Amino acid sequence: MNLGAGSLALGTWLGAWTDGLNRVKRAPWLVIGLWLSTIALALPLAIALQGQLGAHLGASMAAQSAADGVNYDWWNEFLAQTSGVGVSFVPAILGFAAVVKNLSTIADATMMPSVIATAVVINMIVSLFLLGGVIDRLARDHQVGSGAFFSTCGVFFFRFLRLAVIATGVYWVLFGPYHRWLFEDVYPELTRNTTVERTAFFIHLAMYAAFAIPLFAFNILFDYAKIRAVVEDRRSMIGAIVASWRFIGRNPMAVWAVYKINALLFLIVIGIYFFMAPSGRANLLAFAIGQLYIVMRVIVRLQFTASQTALFQSKLAHAGYVARPVPAWPDSPAAEAIGPR
Repeated sequence: MNLGAGSLALGTWLGAWTDGLNRVKRAPWLVIGLWLSTIALALPLAIALQGQLGAHLGASMAAQSAADGVNYDWWNEFLAQTSGVGVSFVPAILGFAAVVKNLSTIADATMMPSVIATAVVINMIVSLFLLGGVIDRLARDHQVGSGAFFSTCGVFFFRFLRLAVIATGVYWVLFGPYHRWLFEDVYPELTRNTTVERTAFFIHLAMYAAFAIPLFAFNILFDYAKIRAVVEDRRSMIGAIVASWRFIGRNPMAVWAVYKINALLFLIVIGIYFFMAPSGRANLLAFAIGQLYIVMRVIVRLQFTASQTALFQSKLAHAGYVARPVPAWPDSPAAEAIGPR
């Protein structure tokens, strides 16, 4: 039976999204590992912040009031006197406000404190290292073992670093000159004679859309470049980008549909956290809810990668195809390191 292009595209993206979800379900150790890596990366900053808070509070009366609830008088005093990681300890970190603050930082291209920016860069480097193994595991859709996983991480880390140099240049243009042009040149010009606040609001939304569309487009381009690099064992990252562009050009509806439904899933997770997020006093329940949100965010990240990988592989000769063989002893890189010299 000959299906129309629209029906075929719908079936392709829906099947790829479902397949991706099943792949994530069959890879629980990826979820656990990425969750633990998130905690491990945040732990040094948390310990440093705890030390600053302990030194500032001491045995004062403010210590008891801070433990009982939110003491904004003490909080403002602490922010006025602190430095380093302490400057990130603002009221906006409470509950759902932290999510809003993070999204606002991205949308408004706001500069982060240097210590937080450093932590973000470290997090991105670790994520870049793990990404090759994650894509490979989701592409194969079966267990590969920790040795093969980290071997793959090492192989693609340096390739992805080269890709990151290109991506950094693109994102610098988007978050720098392009963002300033939209919000410092175009927006004031369009609202110069505007007297209705609602009109200015919708123009502001239009500026956000004009910023978000190329941001999402390049995000998709680099996502499929990474997937093609791993699945096809590509060494040239420029070649991977060109191949990604060709794939997106041949399957625009399916690519955007998968991306949009994953974005919707992310918004649903944020919405659930909005209703569940505690505010005010921190306790064990608040910690558990926060960790559950992090786990769900990890699952959404994996779903993005898994469904995009499934969509690309659905266009190949057979699903589950990965060009690079699974590293196996004694063929793994580790074997060469211990062999005779």
